[in-house]
Amino acid sequence: MTPTLPNDFEVVQAGDPTTRTALVLHGGGGPQTVASIVGHLAPPFHVLAPTHPGWNGTSRPDDIASVAALASAYLDLLRAEGDRDVVLIGSSIGGWIALEMAVQAASDSSYLGIIGAVVDIDGVGVVVDGEPIADFFGLDARGLAEVAWHDPDRGYLDPDGLTGQQRAVQKSNGQTMSVIAGRGMSDPTLLARLRAIDVPTLVVFGESDRVVTPAYGRAVSDSITAAEFVEVPAAGHLPHLENPEATWALIDPFLARLGRH
Repeated sequence: MTPTLPNDFEVVQAGDPTTRTALVLHGGGGPQTVASIVGHLAPPFHVLAPTHPGWNGTSRPDDIASVAALASAYLDLLRAEGDRDVVLIGSSIGGWIALEMAVQAASDSSYLGIIGAVVDIDGVGVVVDGEPIADFFGLDARGLAEVAWHDPDRGYLDPDGLTGQQRAVQKSNGQTMSVIAGRGMSDPTLLARLRAIDVPTLVVFGESDRVVTPAYGRAVSDSITAAEFVEVPAAGHLPHLENPEATWALIDPFLARLGRH
């Protein structure tokens, strides 16, 4: 049985609903980390930006307990809405979800034509020999800033400056992430399955990312037949936040080649 999304499932919609759909998928930091992506894409695309079940206080059904399950639920949502040629844009765990959706869509004829392209921004999810994923759950706030940002001082969030509610949401999001992504934030089968992806794919990595390195990103790109790899200078794990102009200078030409409809 396909996993079902909860009743309190939240989706931000922006842009013109008559244009091509872009599904924007956030990472562990929550939907606020991709708000700038939604804003950038909304004029030319019809943007859907869900809050993953269990993030930011939303409920998570028991049958959504993995990235694969969440990917299936999102594919069914797109099919039910009649969307075609959807551009998937995912950051970090969102990149993993996007790749898993593309793999599942390529392997199941009932999803034929739903996915049109993928943009994976510093996505986790695969296992690459010699390129381990940083131990996100073992890092304190300073350690996370050190691995995730080109400029750690800019990315550091002092826990003492958070409200009680903010700390509670942060803790709850981390617990949900450990269920959905696992503490290793990877699926040992995914790298080999990426060869099934048959749509244009852009793998985007910040040059200073140490959560997952650019070499890790190149391994992802090399495993997908129709993939390109680009590297964003002066940026870490969230290049669209740390160096947005350079990031969009690399992504926009790829999107332009896809067309808007």
